[in-house]
Amino acid sequence: MTDASSMIPIPVGLDDGYAYTKVALPDGRLIVIPSRGRVGQAGVTWIHQGQQHIFEYETENALYSVGAVDGAPTHFEGYPWSGLNRAIAQHALQQAGLAGRTVHAVSGLPVSAFYRKNGEHRQDTIAKKRESLKQAVHPKSATLPAGIAFHEVIPEALAAWYDHVIVEKEGRAVLDDKHVAVPIAIVDIGGRTTDYVVVKDQGILHASSGSLQCGMLDVKQSVENGIQERFDLETLGEQIVAHAVEHGVVRLHGKEYGVGALVDAAKQEVVERLHAETRRHLGVGVELDRVLFVGGGTVALAEYIANWFPHQAIAEHPAFANARGMLKYLRYVCEASNAA
Repeated sequence: MTDASSMIPIPVGLDDGYAYTKVALPDGRLIVIPSRGRVGQAGVTWIHQGQQHIFEYETENALYSVGAVDGAPTHFEGYPWSGLNRAIAQHALQQAGLAGRTVHAVSGLPVSAFYRKNGEHRQDTIAKKRESLKQAVHPKSATLPAGIAFHEVIPEALAAWYDHVIVEKEGRAVLDDKHVAVPIAIVDIGGRTTDYVVVKDQGILHASSGSLQCGMLDVKQSVENGIQERFDLETLGEQIVAHAVEHGVVRLHGKEYGVGALVDAAKQEVVERLHAETRRHLGVGVELDRVLFVGGGTVALAEYIANWFPHQAIAEHPAFANARGMLKYLRYVCEASNAA
């Protein structure tokens, strides 16, 4: 017999970024996986199935391997509606324990991909993203897929604003009037992009909002180039580079080498670009009540951005601010609209 509760759709916030994919669940769990996958079979036979680290998924007659692989680049224009994106998103839902469940999801697009400069929605782009994640993705195992039956798309940094102003109390949501009433800027430092959203009187000020094509993947690329040059390497595995960025150490030929100075220089270069763009969008922020930093890049660059504004703050668990806001938007904005 089918458990009736398993038929009830699960609402999720799905922040399917270029570097990491985050899932926020209504029970408070937060799941994160690297946005790491590639076309083709895993090419690995697992001696113990419990130790499996690479998983295969099929969508639109193409096979993808996701997990502990040297991932293909995600920073290409069509990634948000690609088969690679769908496979990685499915893997994140599987890791969240949603195999065999029906899912209602909200995900995001960078601000400049969602809005034109005049504030109009990029309807075709939004529709492509919305429909893509609803397409079937089948695990190449006995595991049942998680099926996305409803999917809405919102601007990524705006999702963090929803997280900031919607407060959950005893299973209900209320707007924090103090936060809603004042102008605020959200700076979302991500993998491929850094987004800026300024909200005043519940309106988005497009002259101060937008996206910069710069983020933590630029740090990664710079570190990869530096390691290849230092050790005279033609190629370098993506997982090795990711480990070097995170730990400041690269392991080659069975030996470890410190590359902390290389990582610091790469971060500093990105920070200088981000600082200049932030000043261009926000000035010194004198008319803003707060400048709120979110995103995975905020975690990695916290010490470099600590004193940009006297009234700045870093969101709680900033890497999950968008995912939490997407879930809140789904539960308290979408559901209210549907009920109406």
